[in-house]
Amino acid sequence: MKRCKSWLTAWLAIGMIALLSGCTSTPQASPQADAMAKEFLSHPSAATVYVYRSPFNIYDFDSVLYLNGRLMGGTLPGTFFRIDTVPGRNVIHGSGIDVGQIAIDARAGEIYFVSLEVVSGHSRFTVVSDEVGRDSVRACCALLENWSPGQRPLLR
Repeated sequence: MKRCKSWLTAWLAIGMIALLSGCTSTPQASPQADAMAKEFLSHPSAATVYVYRSPFNIYDFDSVLYLNGRLMGGTLPGTFFRIDTVPGRNVIHGSGIDVGQIAIDARAGEIYFVSLEVVSGHSRFTVVSDEVGRDSVRACCALLENWSPGQRPLLR
């Protein structure tokens, strides 16, 4: 009987950890950072990628975003990330059972726009034109802060 209780306790602990990890959020950036990101300036030695999610993509609450295996943060409908990265091949993907990903061959000093749609826990990434990307980010989205390496997600 003692052994069953210890297994039950272990499974409950694992369940709570899984539940809490699903309740993470990424902090919204300041209004000043949001306004600066919407000026769409690039760095001459870096490639800049905007990943945005339409406010109408409300089928799932959040999806965790990675660039080249590095955690960027959790996305929500009506939000975007601005990511400065090294030029070359960059892979953007989701997490867990999510097999959605896109590779971008990015050049220094250029800006790329990626639309993210999340349906049933799966991410669908699409590179969009500069004009569509700028208009979409300005109209729909609030900038989220990128998680720094080792940063713990905030609980809602």
